[in-house]
Amino acid sequence: MQSEKASTLPVPQTVDTWLTQLDSIALPVPAVAYAKVQAALNDSRKSLRDIADLMQDSPALVLSVLREANLHSSGLAEPAESLEVALNRLGLARTGTLLARLPSVELQRIPVALRQLQLISQHATQQAYGLFANQLARLWQDIHLGSLLFLAPLWPMALAHPKLLEEWELRVIHKGECAKRVEKALFGVRLLDVCQALAERWRLPVWVTQGYNLLMNEQRNLVKVLRIAHENAEPLKQQQALDADLLLRRWLNQPANTILLANGLALSAQQAWDTPHNLRWQLLTSLYLQQPLMELQQQVHQNAAASARQHAAPGVWHPAEALLWPWDTRRVHKGPLPAPPPSAEALQVWRKHCGDLLKEPSAFANAMHLTLCARDALVASGMQRVLLLMLDRKSDSLRVHQIAGVDKSAAALLIPYKESTVLQRLLAQATQLRLTPGNNAQFSALLPAQLRNLFSGENLLIRSLASNGRVLMLVAADQGGGPFSEVTVQAFGKTGQCIEKALSTFSQRNG
Repeated sequence: MQSEKASTLPVPQTVDTWLTQLDSIALPVPAVAYAKVQAALNDSRKSLRDIADLMQDSPALVLSVLREANLHSSGLAEPAESLEVALNRLGLARTGTLLARLPSVELQRIPVALRQLQLISQHATQQAYGLFANQLARLWQDIHLGSLLFLAPLWPMALAHPKLLEEWELRVIHKGECAKRVEKALFGVRLLDVCQALAERWRLPVWVTQGYNLLMNEQRNLVKVLRIAHENAEPLKQQQALDADLLLRRWLNQPANTILLANGLALSAQQAWDTPHNLRWQLLTSLYLQQPLMELQQQVHQNAAASARQHAAPGVWHPAEALLWPWDTRRVHKGPLPAPPPSAEALQVWRKHCGDLLKEPSAFANAMHLTLCARDALVASGMQRVLLLMLDRKSDSLRVHQIAGVDKSAAALLIPYKESTVLQRLLAQATQLRLTPGNNAQFSALLPAQLRNLFSGENLLIRSLASNGRVLMLVAADQGGGPFSEVTVQAFGKTGQCIEKALSTFSQRNG
């Protein structure tokens, strides 16, 4: 797999300029799916239903066909409600012409950010099927297409500006910064505004734009139904509370809400199954279905496992993998006091090293020089044991580059990662994992012994670092195995960002 190149496209700052840029991007189609559809279009024995079924393996192809059909039928009142209808409007000849315009790319060469987003959309479709297909069978085509395409406006953005979306995730999801402020800084506008405008331009299913409108303009109703779900654990009491507010009940029971619920569940599960964000979507869904929360959670997990069996692929993360891990990874643990924060003098040294990492052009003569500075920055931040490993794809292993505070024999380690689901997740995209007394036992079992044996104790930070969208390095560090100083944890995260910047600057100088 070749490294992903940084986008040369400018970052738009208004909704209109975002629309112009994103609308012009042709999404790549996996070569296998492309070849199957191409063969089917030339096979007179294949029906439109057969061709539509083959296209389902590629979300990009589904979106492209639907956009083209709606563009050529703009005089019709309603957009195509299914892929089969879209193919019928286009005809086989125009569908073949469209296919010829789309890039056919080997799956592993499609950027990870795009594949990850499309996997989330496929997971959302599986959640929609498992949760709503039986109850709303006559509306299944609408639910299927809407749940698959709800995040589609972000797909071309993931292709054009993957680093922006990664930074958004880091700051909003993992660090809890204000989404509005972060989006204004990164994109110039709110992401929901861009998504809704692009969905309208492409004439995506009306339930998609309705979902974005709900998120932007109907927050008050969301808060009301969440309060009902929180305060009443039993479905009967929930129903009674909804019956007392008929307008709210009618608003909640709209079939269009199914695609928002399915995507909310799939998107929030990417972080973890036990976050408050994921719980909110579970509560909303259980209220919509009038189903006890525990039953709903079991069904959602089964749907995730079904999605993973069908859609999981190397290099991208599917949250069904996390179902192997402990459910309650955030329980309170009473134990030793946290390590002391680094001194003012140590932080001054840390800032100097981070400044060296951020210099442009790169101040480093070689990769060993760079990783030595990175190691010293981590030690200055308060870390007592540090391991920096570089990815060696030829040997499917991680090669130690720098050590601090661990046995000197670790310098010669070559750690295989293919058999470790935790390492595979970390190497799929830049991610940070924090081991605690609550999750240590299970995570440790999923890490190679050569790595885990270097860090005694129950607290460990592991972070993968990427350059141009491709993971190149893994950092593992702790403060002796006891609880971390939160100042050091924050410095660890910032150091990781500085190292990523240094890797990108260094690779450009040596590119």
